[in-house]
Amino acid sequence: MAEPPAWTCHPRGTTIDIAALLLPVLVFAPLAGSIAAICLPSRQGTEAAWLSGLVAFLCLGISVYLYLHVSHRGVIAWQVAWIPQYGLNLKLRMDGFSWMFSGLISAIGLLVVVYARYYMSSSDPVPRFFSLFLAFMSAMLGLVLSGNLILMAIFWEMTSIVSFLLIGYWYQNGQARDGARMALTVTATGGLCLLVGLMLIGHIVGSYDLDAVLSSGDAIRNHPLYLLALILILAGALTKSAQFPFHFWLPHAMAAPTPVSAYLHSATLVKAGIFLLTRFWPVMAGTDAWFWLVGLAGLTTLLLGAYFAIFQHDLKGLLAYSTISHLGLITVLLSLGSPVAAVAAIFHTLNHATFKASLFMAAGIIDHETGTRDMRRLSGLFRYMPHTATLAMVASASMAGVPLLNGFLSKEMFFAEAIETHKVNLLDTVTPYVATLASLFSVTYSIRFIHSVFFGPPPRDLPKVPHEPVRWMRVPVEFLVLACLIVGIVPSLTIGPLLHTAVEAVLKDDTPSYSLAMWHGWNLPLFMSIAALIGGVILYALMKSYLANSVEGPPYIRRLEGQRIFERVLVALSWRWARLVEAKAGTRRLQPQLRILAAASLFAAAIPLLHRGFQPADIVLRGIDPAFAFVWLIGMACAVGAAWQAKFHRLAALVLLGGAGLITCITFVWLSAPDLAVTQLLVEIVTTVLILLGLRWLPKRIEGATKPEEMTFGVRLRRLRDLLVAVACGLGLSLISYTVMTRQMPGTISSYFLERAYFEGGGTNVVNVTLVDFRGFDTFGEIAVLCIVALTVFALLLRFRPASDSLEKPMQQQVQNDFDDRHPDRSKGDSISDYLFVPTVIMRWMFPAIGMLSAYLFFRGHDLPGGGFAAGIAMSIGFILQYMAGGTRWVEERLRIHPLRWMSIGLLVSTATGLGSWALGYPFLTSTSRYLHLPLVGDVPLASAILFDLGVFSLVLGATVLILIALAHQSVRAPRAHIRAPRPSGTEAS
Repeated sequence: MAEPPAWTCHPRGTTIDIAALLLPVLVFAPLAGSIAAICLPSRQGTEAAWLSGLVAFLCLGISVYLYLHVSHRGVIAWQVAWIPQYGLNLKLRMDGFSWMFSGLISAIGLLVVVYARYYMSSSDPVPRFFSLFLAFMSAMLGLVLSGNLILMAIFWEMTSIVSFLLIGYWYQNGQARDGARMALTVTATGGLCLLVGLMLIGHIVGSYDLDAVLSSGDAIRNHPLYLLALILILAGALTKSAQFPFHFWLPHAMAAPTPVSAYLHSATLVKAGIFLLTRFWPVMAGTDAWFWLVGLAGLTTLLLGAYFAIFQHDLKGLLAYSTISHLGLITVLLSLGSPVAAVAAIFHTLNHATFKASLFMAAGIIDHETGTRDMRRLSGLFRYMPHTATLAMVASASMAGVPLLNGFLSKEMFFAEAIETHKVNLLDTVTPYVATLASLFSVTYSIRFIHSVFFGPPPRDLPKVPHEPVRWMRVPVEFLVLACLIVGIVPSLTIGPLLHTAVEAVLKDDTPSYSLAMWHGWNLPLFMSIAALIGGVILYALMKSYLANSVEGPPYIRRLEGQRIFERVLVALSWRWARLVEAKAGTRRLQPQLRILAAASLFAAAIPLLHRGFQPADIVLRGIDPAFAFVWLIGMACAVGAAWQAKFHRLAALVLLGGAGLITCITFVWLSAPDLAVTQLLVEIVTTVLILLGLRWLPKRIEGATKPEEMTFGVRLRRLRDLLVAVACGLGLSLISYTVMTRQMPGTISSYFLERAYFEGGGTNVVNVTLVDFRGFDTFGEIAVLCIVALTVFALLLRFRPASDSLEKPMQQQVQNDFDDRHPDRSKGDSISDYLFVPTVIMRWMFPAIGMLSAYLFFRGHDLPGGGFAAGIAMSIGFILQYMAGGTRWVEERLRIHPLRWMSIGLLVSTATGLGSWALGYPFLTSTSRYLHLPLVGDVPLASAILFDLGVFSLVLGATVLILIALAHQSVRAPRAHIRAPRPSGTEAS
């Protein structure tokens, strides 16, 4: 048993349960709110907005409360054991840096919720929007608070998936679908690279715990796998933050609703990559590889993003490219390896989130109140929307780096670090010039944003008459713009302590002295700012007429548009390479695919055995029971016969296959494995019947079947090849199995289970205890896969239509129907009951008996052969018999069958069992056992794993019955299909 978790606040060493327990609330409260929001009716948008606002306000309140616990390098940690044997724990960790991000996520999330309440149309499914919004908030909070690398990767992928749904919220819009697909393709691919990189870091450090990783900087940088891990982690960070060459997906994500853009592309999604780079800065920065890879990507993104932003005509397109440029600025700062540069990067992360969120909201207001975002159609809006125009001008000035605003302060720090010599090479030399030129471009597109929209002649032919929005739609913008002003004027008194808390959490003892003063005298960074401001004004004045009449996209490199390259890459992969692979390796028949799979498995198994010098045990034939050998000969004959008859006679092949399964069951009994024998027998019964039901609707003729006397030399050669592959695989498995079972190896996994099954699992049935206790997590994954498979089979069979030559009733039923037609006085009930009268009665009477057998198998499973899986299969046999006896309509008129409900209940019960152990402070799915004393009965063994087994029972039963129902309903659809089937030529309608 694992020790209960300790919730501590470091380094003070005092136990603060409340502070630590608030961390899971902070992460999972938005997820609970998401589930509640999706349950609301589609027209209850106001209620969904209130719910989302309350959840965001709760998260913000928790973040504010926890500030005192993380200041002065404090760390709050909460964890419960997940899979402790692999070093995986569900650990949430908050320091000053993650606190800064949680505050950003919560605060801007709250403002966006207020804004979205008035932006979203009542015709939209608003509860779905807020449900996705809260789910994304939960994923982002989980990402920044993860204290385990694998948990961080899980939340990272959650942000990719939920952002895909948010970007494609208006799925009826083709641009939204394309933008969402592009974003998911790029970020999810980077996420897979990140997962591998994090696993390499865990391998280098020897732990996936974030605290251990952050204290192992020298070990990581000096390891031979450092460069590979760095490239993989940068692939994840640069794709998520839209850095060159992965920048192209962000502008196309602007097809999302503006509240989504204001949230994802200012403070959350694109900042996830920045968070990752900053979080691992202490342990991975400072090398030449870091400097060149991160620096080149950042400088290129900084310049290209600013240049592309100038030529955009869509307001959100301009803001998207400016976001790319500012993220490049932060990336450049992180590449320099200087502690002061890291401070500037963290500071600009805060500043960019405030002015960019306000600008996105202002752009949304303009679009909402005018009906367009095209700057060529917008002009003179100041006279109609003076309040909104003033807010947008202040935010744009902050984006351009105008003094007395927060953007100016972090830009000055950027210039100061750009002119410092960090590495004596070309990249470091050109950085100040690129920084000045990109800043000049940012002034140009900021002026264009203001001048083309709010000044000039009155607008004409707008879809709507422009006017100010409702009061509360403007409040979030006012709050953010006010923050830009206050921070820019008195930074030390406002943002200073919060920034210092975040910086100390990242740099610790390397925290430098820095100043947030607005005035540092006449120095080179100030002259660079002045040059950028004056140059930006001049450049806009020169290009104003060109921009007003130009087409979309920058000159000279317009053909390098990212979407075109992305689409061409996808086409090349899907239409060229994928088609080539499909032509060489794909087939419409299963047999060649199985041949490739078997050959590849044989090859993959042979390589390590030959490489390691595999020495099989000496084969000694002794004490062979003739009866047992005869049974095996029968089984082998059945297996060979099933393979031989597969193409000529399906029913015979299935009968022989069942015979091989029965021999396997007898083998388990012979070798003292009754639990396996019971499960094998039950599964054999169910699968045989289900396959029989499926064979009923397949075409009578098997295409491509060749009779033995018609085989050509090529066919015989192909079959000989298949025989050799099958024999090689069978002999290989037999050899390995024999070697494993005949060698005496101390401390094997089997002896481990045998020794601990009763004392730690509370059961004497080692197989069942292993499934629901020792390997409960594996079983949980397997039943989840079974659930997915059942749903997939049901969906496929739902669209399946029987072959035309299988629509006629079976011969036995045709004979019985003809007899009933000739003797109407003897015909009673339905045809099934007529020609199967005695078996029907017996099968119906067996339902309660099978139910009792199922209960018996379930309750004895922890100590004797049985268990939830066997009980679920046994109970499904009872339903199969009812369908066979009475038919689909008869059963469903008399029984309430809800397999989907059974499956969902099974998953929920199994999950709740695992969460219950978490609630008590033990690893996921840890079980306990006790003896329960009952009057007149005595002590009865009772294990908590029986609840998990109950979930397995419910899901197995539901999955089997769902497939049964899908097959049985073919008999209901078949008559309709028969009616619609075309008549043979020459027949007349009756």
